[in-house]
Amino acid sequence: MMRALVTGGSGTIGAAIARALGAARHYVYVHAHGGSSRAEQVASEIAAVGGTAEVVRFDVTDAAATERALTRMLESGAVQILVNNAGIHDDAVMPGMQRDQWSRVIDVSLNGFFNVTQPLLLPMIRTRWGRIVNISSIAAVTGNRGQTNYAAAKAGLHGATRSLALELASRGITVNTVAPGIIASPAIEGVFDRETIERLVPMKRAGRPEEVADLVQFLASDRAGYISGQLISINGGMI
Repeated sequence: MMRALVTGGSGTIGAAIARALGAARHYVYVHAHGGSSRAEQVASEIAAVGGTAEVVRFDVTDAAATERALTRMLESGAVQILVNNAGIHDDAVMPGMQRDQWSRVIDVSLNGFFNVTQPLLLPMIRTRWGRIVNISSIAAVTGNRGQTNYAAAKAGLHGATRSLALELASRGITVNTVAPGIIASPAIEGVFDRETIERLVPMKRAGRPEEVADLVQFLASDRAGYISGQLISINGGMI
């Protein structure tokens, strides 16, 4: 049984990924910061179908708190599957964007990526097997008005993915990025109505969180052992 950590596991996509990894019989750490009750529910859902999961709570932007949490986690062995899903929106057009809006979004997606990933690498390397999947966004590929901060943060993961994949390729560890498009969730309600989705998405519908989770589950499997350093979009044909 591999041990998997999903950051932002209390969110819609993160929860679907955690459930998919649990269904694959991995031991799943469902990470939360502000959504602890939702993370507890996800862990209970995994257990209800025969899987094993527990909730871990820490702020990915707090390097010291993150290191303490990961150190406790590593006492039970290496985490060999890592899904960096944590991220936030704080949208504003650039002329009206406040400095803290920029810093906060960058901090979660990029500094959070480093804070979580770096401490897990040497234990993962020693096992000679690992899967790291970074969750990005179509906004990082195409850009999006009002999301300069979010697009910059998620696009930064693309470069980090390619570089880290080169560093780890000889160690049996793959590193990939998944960039979802419009995915059905509470976050898009009121933002993308049916008419807008049909206009933007060639497949004429929003994606399902489970479709993203299935892709991540595949990338985290032995079957994807020759796929690394890639940016894989899942967006219904938008680009």
